Amino acid sequence: MARPAFRVDAVLVQAVIAGALSFAHLHDLAAAAGQDGWKAWAYPISVDLLLVAAWRRLRSEGPSRLAWCWFLIALFASLGANVATAGFLDLAHPPAWLRFGIAGWPALAFLGGTLLAHSHTTEQPEPEPVPPAPAVPDPVTAVERESTPDPAPEPAPIAAAAKDTPELTTAPAGPSVPTALVDHARKLADDHHARTGARIDTDTLRARLGVPPQLAETIAAQLA
Repeated sequence: MARPAFRVDAVLVQAVIAGALSFAHLHDLAAAAGQDGWKAWAYPISVDLLLVAAWRRLRSEGPSRLAWCWFLIALFASLGANVATAGFLDLAHPPAWLRFGIAGWPALAFLGGTLLAHSHTTEQPEPEPVPPAPAVPDPVTAVERESTPDPAPEPAPIAAAAKDTPELTTAPAGPSVPTALVDHARKLADDHHARTGARIDTDTLRARLGVPPQLAETIAAQLA
């Protein structure tokens, strides 16, 4: 199996060149501020590591004020070293504020690296929607509904009952009453007795049937 040909990535080459130049500028600036030997080489490593840590935090956990703050601090330190070594400062006689900044950088970089490594934002999961509880019927209403008897059907008109049943029941006295009307009155009387425990009176029977008083008395006599 043939190996893939080695390809040079222009972006990677550019990044290596830019990193080497920035590394050298940071080393020269630290050496000019009085940090000689290995300490001058440690400064550019510290700045670049802080820059990479802040960028990695931004890429992995999204934008945050903490990551952006330390990313800008490390970027300012790197960019400031590149500009300072371009002749804007007399590195043979560095100013006091430059010596002060270089001397305080280790503590600042240690604080930034610690915060970036050990302070993680925890995202709270969104609460799942809770389905609405099923409606529970009121037990009192349900009991009342079960205990309440259905209203008695309205009595059929006398004329219709008489037409359907031509046979008449002859009462001892009073007008003749159709048999269907007497049966309907008997059902009403039984229903009244079942609900109240008492016999139905003539006035109640007349009101339920919707008949004249004399006819109601005749029907009540037949029910007795």
